[in-house]
Amino acid sequence: MALAMEKQTVVIPANWVPGPKQGEWTYHHYAALPDDGQRYEIIDGVLLMTPAPGIPHQKAAQHIFRYLATLVEDAGLGQVFIAPVDVELSPTFLVQPDVIVILSAEAQKVTTNRIIGAPSLVVEVSSPSTIGYDRREKQDAYARAGIPEYWIVHPGERTIEVLTLEGNEYSSLGIFSGQATLLSKIVPTICEVAAEKIFL
Repeated sequence: MALAMEKQTVVIPANWVPGPKQGEWTYHHYAALPDDGQRYEIIDGVLLMTPAPGIPHQKAAQHIFRYLATLVEDAGLGQVFIAPVDVELSPTFLVQPDVIVILSAEAQKVTTNRIIGAPSLVVEVSSPSTIGYDRREKQDAYARAGIPEYWIVHPGERTIEVLTLEGNEYSSLGIFSGQATLLSKIVPTICEVAAEKIFL
């Protein structure tokens, strides 16, 4: 079983983990788990195991964090975090976005062990094994939580899609690549950054 889990490269329900039945997991159940080296999230009370990120994923997340830290933290606009950081969107929704922005007006959401409530901006770096999860379960969870902006980054395609919340659904500001400069309603000064720089 352990070897099979190590080779798993897709998001799957963690049905083997001792705890409440699937559909009833909360942050407090999750927080009580021993550290087994795996990454878990909770969507609609279902505990999921997510694959460890590869090198292109890590590099893209690091570059995005660096640019956002400069544009947000250095400008005194808020805080920027890089995974792993727990974000409790509700008692039955617990996620670890790759990069998280909390603007100063919402600083109270940051506690000593997690972020409670909707961040101002979340970034997910997708891979072939997680793109469906990022597009369906996570996008739906983020919209329901009221996260104003969501970026989906594709290292393989070297693109960044910026989604903004309109009502209860996200609409796209565009898919940016190459010399195209990024657009953001949350961090408008990101327009100084060409999309391709994120992947250098």
